[in-house]
Amino acid sequence: MAEDSLLITNARLVNEGHVTDGDLRVRNGRIETIAPSLAAAGSETVLDAAGRHLVPGFIDDQVHFREPGLTHKGDMATESAAAVAGGITSFMEMPNVKPPTTTRAAVAEKYARAAGRARANFAFYIGATNDNLDELRAVTPAEACGIKVFMGASTGNMLVDKAEVLEQLFADAPLLIATHCEDTPMIQANEAAARQKYGDDVPMSEHRLIRSEQACFRSSSMAVDLARRHDARLHVLHLTTAREMELFRSGPLDTKRITAEVCVHHLYFCADDYERLGTRIKCNPAIKTAADRQSLLAAFRDDRIDVVATDHAPHLADEKAESYFKAPAGLPLVQHALQSLLELYHDGLLPLELIVRKASHAPAQLFGIADRGFLREGYWADLVLLDLDRPTPATDATALSKCGWTPFDGVNFRSTITATLVNGQLAWQDGQLTGAIPGQRLNCNAAR
Repeated sequence: MAEDSLLITNARLVNEGHVTDGDLRVRNGRIETIAPSLAAAGSETVLDAAGRHLVPGFIDDQVHFREPGLTHKGDMATESAAAVAGGITSFMEMPNVKPPTTTRAAVAEKYARAAGRARANFAFYIGATNDNLDELRAVTPAEACGIKVFMGASTGNMLVDKAEVLEQLFADAPLLIATHCEDTPMIQANEAAARQKYGDDVPMSEHRLIRSEQACFRSSSMAVDLARRHDARLHVLHLTTAREMELFRSGPLDTKRITAEVCVHHLYFCADDYERLGTRIKCNPAIKTAADRQSLLAAFRDDRIDVVATDHAPHLADEKAESYFKAPAGLPLVQHALQSLLELYHDGLLPLELIVRKASHAPAQLFGIADRGFLREGYWADLVLLDLDRPTPATDATALSKCGWTPFDGVNFRSTITATLVNGQLAWQDGQLTGAIPGQRLNCNAAR
């Protein structure tokens, strides 16, 4: 049931680079008042934060929720349930489903599918192909959050590998271009070399060498060059290598036309984990070396990296248990993404205020999402209450994603997601889904 009026008291509010003690009132889905102390009004519900941290909800700019066409792996309902359990209150979903979301009509159909089923707020990308330029030119800022371009390996017709198409796309795109950057010919050559050496029994330790630093850099540097020549809005997704960090500059987000994203698993895992976790952490682009991980963390801290996301991509456990070439790439991450970032806070690697900026403030700014991503009066009450002193174990048995497992199985996270509010409604509280389905369509490209 919707909370018409909810008062959160005794919270430590993390917002816009500061941590302050205070109270926050939610009324009719929005933040009405923030003050050092507020008295309960009448019979309104009071939630005592008891000194725990209150943050704006994580806005995940890259997920794969598998609907339509791949719903044995996940769907809008199951994956958004996992998201709110993990403190993600808004998501932006990718177009590589079946059929691919490469027309404006297909994007509209996705919005219809999510309405009334998504527990978190939602937006959708339109996908680029070698032959849908006219459709992309016609898309309006209200219809999609951005244009997704696979400048590397993908499925079906989603790979854009014609130079003339890329030139025209970067010249004419009416929206932000979000790119997956890996060079397919280099990857194919590396795969052939691995097969020659190992046959079909390629060890997972080869994954970072097959989907190599060179393959990533060649594609991402091409994207950056195209964006600079055409003055396009470019957002490079899931960067993985130290070398790629050379392509991006530090500075305030609102001064940039070219921005960078890192994903939680590339900050948490490194190639040393392949021996232990195998294909469970097979993803594209690949998890790279410990040195690459340290470079990503450094770029996160100095603002060469602007946004953190998940690239949540569920596959069934038996699919992931296949051999190297047969096992699909992708991990279910939304349920434990924020907790994995908080591990980096506990380890002294990332300040809490910076995590909030990259996970909440920056996506709202980058995609022009109206009235979200901050603790501000008048903004939608997308809120997460964190207990930084209460451990929570992650297990396959408690995974809410339809695939039924997590790459963090066995990790005892040092923090707990105590409650998640979406549009002022409690969607997750004390380890349970509440039954509320409060997700709304995001108003993207409204301002930047």
